[in-house]
Amino acid sequence: GTAVDINGIPSCAKKVTVMLVGVSTNGTSPILIQIGDSGGIETSGYLGSVSGLTASNALSAGFTLGISGQEAAGDIEHGMVQIQSFGANTYVAIGFLGQSNEGRVVQMAGSKTLTSTLDQIRVTTTGGTDTFDAGTINVMYEG
Repeated sequence: GTAVDINGIPSCAKKVTVMLVGVSTNGTSPILIQIGDSGGIETSGYLGSVSGLTASNALSAGFTLGISGQEAAGDIEHGMVQIQSFGANTYVAIGFLGQSNEGRVVQMAGSKTLTSTLDQIRVTTTGGTDTFDAGTINVMYEG
């Protein structure tokens, strides 16, 4: 599909790690991780940036794990994003992603404030229409 939703994250979780192994899509949009609370997934208001070897982009719609214009269909992604509570429903995130077929590494750091406690995460792409066609996504949370 075009998104992987992780629901039911307990309110006691202070750190959530999203791990990707061999993940690829059929399109050129970078992978995007969005967080949400009981009101739904947040699609705007993310702060921070993502950078690769030759370019960078500001965050807005989520924690982006790629640079627009540098992604190719079938890129093979490996890495993780850690999302940690900062207090007052604000969450900070850091992420690192390596593309084994391209030899490229991407790093991301940012933050997002929700209206209540984080309880869901969506892994999708910036365009929202690319389909995942390989790999595994796993989530670990710590109280």
